Amino acid sequence: QLKQNRSAKLALFEYNKLCLTEERSENMKMSKNAPCWCGSKKKYKHCHEEWDNTVNVLRLQGQIVPEHHLIKSPDDIKWIKKAAVINNGILDELEHMIHPGMTTLEIDQFVYDYTTSHGGIPADLGYEGYPKSVCTSVNNEICHGIPSDKVVLKEGDIVNVDCTTIFHRHYADASRMYCVGKVDPEAQRLVDVTKECLEVGKAAVRPWGHVGDIGAAIQEHAHKNGYTVVREFCGHGVGNGFHEDPYVMHYGIAGTGMVLAPGMVFTIEPMINQGKASLFVDEKNGWTAYTSDGKLSAQWENTLLVTEHGIEVLAW
Repeated sequence: QLKQNRSAKLALFEYNKLCLTEERSENMKMSKNAPCWCGSKKKYKHCHEEWDNTVNVLRLQGQIVPEHHLIKSPDDIKWIKKAAVINNGILDELEHMIHPGMTTLEIDQFVYDYTTSHGGIPADLGYEGYPKSVCTSVNNEICHGIPSDKVVLKEGDIVNVDCTTIFHRHYADASRMYCVGKVDPEAQRLVDVTKECLEVGKAAVRPWGHVGDIGAAIQEHAHKNGYTVVREFCGHGVGNGFHEDPYVMHYGIAGTGMVLAPGMVFTIEPMINQGKASLFVDEKNGWTAYTSDGKLSAQWENTLLVTEHGIEVLAW
């Protein structure tokens, strides 16, 4: 067993050394005075040379590190922010619109009209066959609720609206919970604690920290409040595509997973259940996930950018 462990460690060391050599080789091809690979037009030595050196050391230590393609350029960030302006505007407007008697199909139509009239594209529409422009998940629906004229919101419902906007081929993704009229105190508490889970997850993000820090913080807060964390769905990289690396789990162990390097953009979107964490997916539509025990579920989602000093929230 000891020999096997030593062999495994030696193999890992040799692999990391090879990766580091390859990465250094790529970096060495770039003159210190050449424009940086990130697209900033700054000289490499004034931009990402130190970033590359840090990543190479972490890789040699056996850490999971992001590759260059996961780091958003200044131009990428500019367009992601413009997509976020549209996305945030939609969710802001819905704060004033959602009411008892409204159908979720009306929400979908508003999202489509607002997005297209502002020059954007609803990312959900047609994605892997999804039939609508937004997801509307009511009460015991965890996520991917499909808008319908048959789903009429009533007093006391809680509904998650999950919206993603494409603008100039860049994506911004966020969701919010809306309380329809006066809701039961226990439903309100679930909505509030789920928002707190998002906030503690965001607070756990720090440059050169780890993805696992996020999940550990969310899981602890949810469990402390008597709730469970859905494990089948997670946050994800976003910006240049709808779903990118890394996966951002909402449970886990601090200090594990991919390193969070400045320039990464991803979502945090905890789904928190009132009862059991287990779920099932609607067999008829193949999309909507429900709590297995019929109890309530809630979700909040932000898109954020890791900076040199912390985070910048782009879509909320």
